[in-house]
Amino acid sequence: MTWLEGVPTLVAAATAALALWLLVGGTSSLELRRAGSVSRAVRLTVIVVGVAVLVPHAWAGLVLVLCPAVWAARLLWGRRTSARLAEANAARMAEVCDLLASELSAGRPPEGALREAASTWPAIAPVAEVSRLDGDVPAALCEVARAPGAGGLRLLAAAWTVSRRTGGGLAAGTRRVAEAVRREQATRRVVAGELASARATARLMAGLPVVALLMGSGAGADPWTYLLRTPAGLGCLAAGLATGMAGLFWIEQIARDVER
Repeated sequence: MTWLEGVPTLVAAATAALALWLLVGGTSSLELRRAGSVSRAVRLTVIVVGVAVLVPHAWAGLVLVLCPAVWAARLLWGRRTSARLAEANAARMAEVCDLLASELSAGRPPEGALREAASTWPAIAPVAEVSRLDGDVPAALCEVARAPGAGGLRLLAAAWTVSRRTGGGLAAGTRRVAEAVRREQATRRVVAGELASARATARLMAGLPVVALLMGSGAGADPWTYLLRTPAGLGCLAAGLATGMAGLFWIEQIARDVER
């Protein structure tokens, strides 16, 4: 049987394995991890048992190779999603800092300025509510600053604290914070632009083996059968996927270290 004839079985086996993986450690795994009810070892055991029971033995080795690759791809995708969220939050944070500086410089009270900022960036809404109740605004700002990309709000919290303790002008301090946030944003954009080519090269190199396999198939060879149906081929596939994922993780880690 050629690999094309076994595609339906492969799809069914992979779907069953991935569905089981998503059920145990997928999008709902955040709550499971917080509760501490299911450990990684238990999830891995369930997946292995599920593959052994549900997947035909002819495809079990392939599915066991693909599951870690899908898990690693999910981690990479999660990192990229977090990075995009951080970029969006950083941009909104810079807008909010500029808005607060403008509103306070125009003589608007802090509560009104925060309420206006909350209409621009809803993440600030809890801070505006704390200010309305005459609560601890710097602590509320520090809480919002825990969000990815919103670390600059800690500077705003510090400026707010200094203004409250010394009676200094909050508008001037907020303006300086806004300028510092803008400078940091400009630096991050330059760094991201410099790293874009390295990231693109890493992704291209990770995809070249697939192109080589397609070229081999087009030339009349049958590399897929060897790669997917033989122990040596599965070993090569596992090694290739591990090397490719390691390279992508490495370049992403370097990028994150440089961006910091």
